[in-house]
Amino acid sequence: MHGLDLAAFRSTPLTRMPFPYLVVPGFVTAAARDAINADYPRIEAPGSFPTYGLSYGLAFRDFLQALTGNATRAAFEEKFGISLKRKPTMVTVRGRCGTRDGNIHTDAPSKIITALIYMNPQWEAAGGCLRLLRSATNIDDAIVEIPPLEGTLVAFQRTDNSYHGHKLFVGPRRVIQLNWMTGAHVKIYELLRHRVSAWVKGLKARMR
Repeated sequence: MHGLDLAAFRSTPLTRMPFPYLVVPGFVTAAARDAINADYPRIEAPGSFPTYGLSYGLAFRDFLQALTGNATRAAFEEKFGISLKRKPTMVTVRGRCGTRDGNIHTDAPSKIITALIYMNPQWEAAGGCLRLLRSATNIDDAIVEIPPLEGTLVAFQRTDNSYHGHKLFVGPRRVIQLNWMTGAHVKIYELLRHRVSAWVKGLKARMR
């Protein structure tokens, strides 16, 4: 499966309150991580970048194909009890965190499910650890905190209260984000929005 441990995904229980989510350490198999990281796109600016504008190697390409393939979709459908057939996928990639990242938010209503796959071989910083939250106002009122360690998956269903964020971290932080979208038109809009946002963040970072 090009590095995906779907058996581990299927065996991990879904937590349903206060919104549906699960965390799967080792979702990316240990045997595949070095090759994927070696072929990871080089990203020097903060922000989320659509994959169509990035350069990367074959191992990363094969990983993306498996991630957006039918077997992965079927596993997510079964886990979340949602039909994702004919729902477009959107993949964005991050390489760095900036001062504007990590604010508490819910994802846009156009996103049905969010899957975050972290690819950082180690993590010792206090900031940059994703927190799934109980409210929109308190970053310390966490349901769970997840270090962005290599191979870890965090997946959740987008709801009006699917709050998440992280404490400030500035520096390298690799994460691949997969979303199933409500329609093709909103996918195009979100891709353009991410690209513009990443460009602005990169420009501000270079001006400092």
